[in-house]
Amino acid sequence: MSVSKHTLANGLKVIFVPKPDTQAVTTLVLVEAGSKYEDKRNNGISHFLEHMCFKGTTRRPKASDISMELDSLGAKYNAFTAQEYTGYYAKVQSKHFAQAFDLIADMYLHPLFDAKEIDKERGVIIEEINMYEDNPARGVQDYIMEVLYGNQPAGWTITGSKAAVKRFKRRDFIKYRAAHYLPQTTTVVIAGRFNQREAIALIKKTFGGMPAGTALPKKAVVEKQSKPVVAIKYKQSDQAHLVIAFRSRPMSHKDTYALDVLSSVLGGGMSSRLTQKIRDELGAAYYVWACDDSYTDHGLFEVSVGADTKRAPDIVKTILTECRRLKRETVSAAELRRVKDHILGNLYLDLESSNNVANFYGMQQVLKHKIEPPLAYAKKIEAVTARQLKRLAGEIFVANNLNCALIGPFTNKRDFERVLNI
Repeated sequence: MSVSKHTLANGLKVIFVPKPDTQAVTTLVLVEAGSKYEDKRNNGISHFLEHMCFKGTTRRPKASDISMELDSLGAKYNAFTAQEYTGYYAKVQSKHFAQAFDLIADMYLHPLFDAKEIDKERGVIIEEINMYEDNPARGVQDYIMEVLYGNQPAGWTITGSKAAVKRFKRRDFIKYRAAHYLPQTTTVVIAGRFNQREAIALIKKTFGGMPAGTALPKKAVVEKQSKPVVAIKYKQSDQAHLVIAFRSRPMSHKDTYALDVLSSVLGGGMSSRLTQKIRDELGAAYYVWACDDSYTDHGLFEVSVGADTKRAPDIVKTILTECRRLKRETVSAAELRRVKDHILGNLYLDLESSNNVANFYGMQQVLKHKIEPPLAYAKKIEAVTARQLKRLAGEIFVANNLNCALIGPFTNKRDFERVLNI
């Protein structure tokens, strides 16, 4: 893939990733604004604002104007909000590129924030919050962030509280958007089959007049822990949902590639150690996975399991046993080769799709302010050694990094504290 990067006079970044072997094109607009840019009073506004961009613009004043036009193009479209960014995208047949681009740009640049629509959308978002609360497999991911980071933006939910959602007014959206939706915090990615000359002309015409401003930084994450932590949220259920998380590295750290490999050794596929042990040998869980979840200024290495409630303490013990093994023993050459092939195979299969290509490059720009092509990433994965994995396991898998969050029918922390040894 021949990738090119451009910067408009107002500071807006543009990334072009041509894929002539596809009939699709994706327009993705990303902004460096998410829940970490919020304070306690307006927690959830990034996510709510994202919803409101679909509820009408100056040229398309009704939500149905937007959805009907995108549906008429056969588009795959949506938006998403995270801790450090928000994104809006549409994927269409290449012949519809100009119209799809116009739609996404219009939503991003000219939302109406109609007061009546805001009032209606409150109910939608409250139901979204209810949905997450009713889904403990999703809820435990929010819970582990709360356990790790407490009362700071990294520990708050992206959706915010129901009370905050009910409180937001039109002026709150206008003020927040003016502070954060700036050209220097915005990246436009076009990936797939498209005419680059046409695309740059459209982007300059549409985004070139976007007024600059002073970007407000997010607060740095504060990390503080001196001993292992167990946290339980009681919920009557037939299955326990648990996360074992270790404080890890930010995404700029040199160890992030080795952490990707280490997490894949533990829980990256059906042949991974924890899947084999917990699901195949013990028959005690349906889902088992591990990942290194890195952010700009912090990271967590986590293992997530949906387990038999009666066997949850044993599952925690099994996870930590496997972590200790990685501290003591060197991963074999055959296993290391298999894991690397798994990581890179998944990467290249994902990059068959224009929307995944757009995400791959766009996320790097908004989070790292530089882009790394797949081949460069692959070389760094290939360079990871078994010795590095053993060293890293010894540094990460330690008591004062260890946290356990559970959602299920539990009332006694001691059952888990007894096995929380690393």
